[in-house]
Amino acid sequence: MMTQAPFRIVFAVFEDMTHLDFTGPHQFLSRMPGSETLVASRDGGDVAASGLVFGRTLRLADIERCDLICVPGGFPATKMGLDRAFIAEVRRLGLGARYVTSVCNGSLILGAAGLLQGKRAACHWGWRHLLPIYGATPDARRVVRDGNVITGGGVTAGIDFALTVLAEIGGPELAQSMQLGLEYAPAPPFDAGTPETAPPAILATYQERLAGMMPGFEAEAREAAALIDAG
Repeated sequence: MMTQAPFRIVFAVFEDMTHLDFTGPHQFLSRMPGSETLVASRDGGDVAASGLVFGRTLRLADIERCDLICVPGGFPATKMGLDRAFIAEVRRLGLGARYVTSVCNGSLILGAAGLLQGKRAACHWGWRHLLPIYGATPDARRVVRDGNVITGGGVTAGIDFALTVLAEIGGPELAQSMQLGLEYAPAPPFDAGTPETAPPAILATYQERLAGMMPGFEAEAREAAALIDAG
C-alpha cells in the first residue's frame, strides 16, 4: 500500500538573519499535520543569528525538493542576493515548489532568485521600495498572495503569514486551532508598529538610521538583479 509523502516545508536560513522571521512561522508551520519541516543553509551546520545559534541545519543542495520554501529576512538580505550558491539553491527549490514564500525583506532574496518578476509582494516597510528592482510590485499589506507566491511583511507578520498558509493548505479550522493553541492574541502596549502609526519623532529617528545604510543595500539589490538577467 502506497502512503502519501508528507508535505515538505523548507526554511532557507543564513547567518545574521532576523531569527523571528524564521522562528515565528516555524513554530506554527512545523505543527501542521502530515508535514515535515527542514531547516537548511548554504553550507549546513550551525547558523548564528542575533546571539542565537541554530545547529545542525541541512545543506540546501542536499534537499531534492520541497512543497513550500520560506526565506526569512534580515540586514544581510541584499548581500545574500549576491551569494550565487545560496541563490541558486533557493531558485531551484522555488521553481519546483507548490508555494514560494518569505517573511520581511526575505522577499528581496526571492527577488534576487528571479522568483518575483511580475508578482506583487510584501516586505518590511523600510526595504519595500527595493522590490521593483527585481521586477516585483510592492504591496503594503501584512500578508500578500500572488499566485503561488505568499509573502509576509516585517518580522511579526511572519505569524500572520503562517496562519494564512495553514488556512490555505489545511483549512481555516486548522489555522484557528493553531492560533488558539499557541495563544496568538496580539495586544501590543504601543501602536508604533508601522510608519503610519508610529510617533513622528520615533519614525524620524529610525528613518535616519536606515538612510545611512540604504545606498549600500540598493547597490547590492541592483547588482543582484543584473545577475538575474545575465543568467
